[in-house]
Amino acid sequence: MAYLADVPLSAIFLVSLAVMMALSEIGCRFGMRARGKGKEDIATLEAAAFGLLALMIGFTFAMALTRFEARREAVLSEAGAIEAAALRARLLPAPSDAEAMTLLREYAHLRVAMTRAPRAEDLRAGIARSNAIHERLWQQAAAAAAKPESSNSAGLVIEALNDLIKAQQRRLAVVRNHVPTEVMAALYGIAALAVALSGYAQGLRAAPSRTPVFLTAGLICCVIILIVDIETPFRGFVHVNQQPLIDAAAQIAAMPPR
Repeated sequence: MAYLADVPLSAIFLVSLAVMMALSEIGCRFGMRARGKGKEDIATLEAAAFGLLALMIGFTFAMALTRFEARREAVLSEAGAIEAAALRARLLPAPSDAEAMTLLREYAHLRVAMTRAPRAEDLRAGIARSNAIHERLWQQAAAAAAKPESSNSAGLVIEALNDLIKAQQRRLAVVRNHVPTEVMAALYGIAALAVALSGYAQGLRAAPSRTPVFLTAGLICCVIILIVDIETPFRGFVHVNQQPLIDAAAQIAAMPPR
């Protein structure tokens, strides 16, 4: 679902709702044409379609929720890695310790700012700057490791930097890990079939009412858009709490010199 990352949720909802209502109307009209021709026994097929839709919604929702929890765990892991790197960076000899702390303060604020950048180009720029800070910190630690008097402390800093880089890689991995497109396509397909059959069943009645079918289509679209919202980070109404990163940035900013 990476292709939906830049599409507004309102647009997805409106298009989905329009398509579902159109399918229900088409099904209703076919039902009216088939009325009295011995094709009224569709209740079993309609129930089976909605049962399959409920199963598919539950399955897709569980997949999206699992990815949401993984993103939350990645934020906690990265916040802890940043704090640990800052504490160990103070072990470096002067003036490397001051420069490393300056870089880590920038890094912490950058990681917080990246969560508020919904555009793909902003995210790419933030990742590039993060990698540049990693490289600069690594150079600082490597220079300290080359000196016998600071090799032990530099080793601790290098270990913390390894954890910091792994935390970023893990966070990027979970952000890019979307519900497979095939699963979402199957969900939309089953929903479309269920709504069309519901409209068809209404059309078979002597006095068909489109209101229940339209309400059902609207509820299905609301559930699907909730899944899309949970699945896609950096937008919508459901967000991973970034407070651990904010607290880490504040703690690093308040750290006194060694």
